[in-house]
Amino acid sequence: METKRFPQGFVWGTATSAFQVEGATTADGRGVSVWDTFAAVPGNVRNGDTGEPGADHYRRYAEDLDLIADLGLSGYRFSIAWPRIQPNGSGKPNQKGLDFYKRLVDGLAERGIRPLPTLFHWDLPQALQDKGGWENRDTAARFAEYAEIVFDALDVADWVTINEPKTVVDCGYRYGIHAPGIKDDARAFVACHHLLLAHGLAARVLHERHPSRRIGPALNLHPVYPADDSPEAAAAVRHRDGLENRLYLDPILKGGYPEDTLEWISARSPMPDHILDGDLAIIAEPVDLLGVQYYTPIFVDGRGERVIKHRTAQADWLEIYPEGMYDILVRLTREYRPVPLVITENGIATDDAPGPDGRVRDELRIAYLRDHLHAVHRAIGEGARVEGYFVWSLLDNFEWAEGYAHRFGIVYVDYPTQRRIPKDSALWYREVAKSNELR
Repeated sequence: METKRFPQGFVWGTATSAFQVEGATTADGRGVSVWDTFAAVPGNVRNGDTGEPGADHYRRYAEDLDLIADLGLSGYRFSIAWPRIQPNGSGKPNQKGLDFYKRLVDGLAERGIRPLPTLFHWDLPQALQDKGGWENRDTAARFAEYAEIVFDALDVADWVTINEPKTVVDCGYRYGIHAPGIKDDARAFVACHHLLLAHGLAARVLHERHPSRRIGPALNLHPVYPADDSPEAAAAVRHRDGLENRLYLDPILKGGYPEDTLEWISARSPMPDHILDGDLAIIAEPVDLLGVQYYTPIFVDGRGERVIKHRTAQADWLEIYPEGMYDILVRLTREYRPVPLVITENGIATDDAPGPDGRVRDELRIAYLRDHLHAVHRAIGEGARVEGYFVWSLLDNFEWAEGYAHRFGIVYVDYPTQRRIPKDSALWYREVAKSNELR
């Protein structure tokens, strides 16, 4: 196969999130998050797993940064736990929480690794949830205040505002399988608007206080395809694409919600009544980068039902279709205003375990990453302004409702001992990163 070289300066990185890896959920003044509350309810998370111990990254971060450096990676995307900074979601910051992230950022700088912090990766302070959570417009204002504290405390060039608002809306508020465990479309889409408003408010704060820095959201985008050739399937694709992609891309990059999707929502939710004068301008605050998270396509039939047409692995929702990565990147390039793109997440869960020799052979993950990186390279050739790729995830970790059962890491974590074992995929990825080439 022909060698594919990536652009000079391309950032090869990896990613984690605070609640999934940090553990130490009561250490140094950290407050309670919605995920602490949700995971404590029997039946919400597989095997009754919680955020303890995670991968103990809070205490082992220096070891993990050495691991990132040993893999030859130039970027690390992590998230900041809002409850560590403001245990009750507002007010004076918790200095010990800020100090942890200062140490983390300093440690990255010492190793020549570029930080990409995410302000919100789903761990809302429980105190704010008690006041209505994302259904309460005031939460967006509190988020902007929290963002200002963190922006001023950390000397970081690039930022992500909110990770996958769609997952919060769908899994947290429509289907109830994530925190806060609500099943109500009416409430879900109100939360959607306030999440996007929070993104825009935080972006404005950064631009006003630190104009040389860059910021944008991380959106999980699912290209939608017809499962058959029927006219009904084509119509279903348009509707599903509105809910999966345009509902988030259009207000951020075009300044307004898609009319067809908003009409559908208005029959189910008072969300349109919560769009106040000036909100759309705030949400459309120009972004300096766009985080793209791609895992799976969605094929729909004429009834709008999802049809799985390709192989899945440990996570049955994750249909392996690398072409979807190419399609979504090219679509962003052709249909929306030009903006630098960063693949902030892409990866796969496999049923990993060390062999008798201690080696973790994860050939399926290597094939998945290789094929998706070929798709990224093709898209770059078509004009997509992709600046970097952050594989999900550095470490096996707490995988939300699946607990510790699903392993997305390129590094195996033996939870009883917290020993880290780079999988074969990590060693393969190291060679890609060091050579800036894909074979």
